[in-house]
Amino acid sequence: MDQLQPQLKDFIIDYCNRYKVYRVDAAQLHPNTSIDLDLDIYDIEIDLFLAEFAEHFKVDNSKFSWYKYGYPKGSARVRMLKAIFGYQRPWVKKLAGYCYKPKFKIAVLQDALQNGKLL
Repeated sequence: MDQLQPQLKDFIIDYCNRYKVYRVDAAQLHPNTSIDLDLDIYDIEIDLFLAEFAEHFKVDNSKFSWYKYGYPKGSARVRMLKAIFGYQRPWVKKLAGYCYKPKFKIAVLQDALQNGKLL
């Protein structure tokens, strides 16, 4: 599972471009990419993202619960770091990881595509 499925990668890029969430570089996407920290999708936006994901790929999300991952609500410190220094530098990513622990990764979505259920 080192590589993302092309249709999942296209969906994420299209979603981020359509809703102007975050400028995504397709080469930077991998299963360990955090949706809430790296892609900056959190709070109510992540619920909308998951609903659109489930509808687009016809994945059953009836049993999905944030209890397993913790509800991603973002961080003011991380937003400040990204605004001042950008998020492309490795030290900014590392520092942001200390300030805010990512809760939801792309690997979960890839597993949902394979199983047909978002758990």
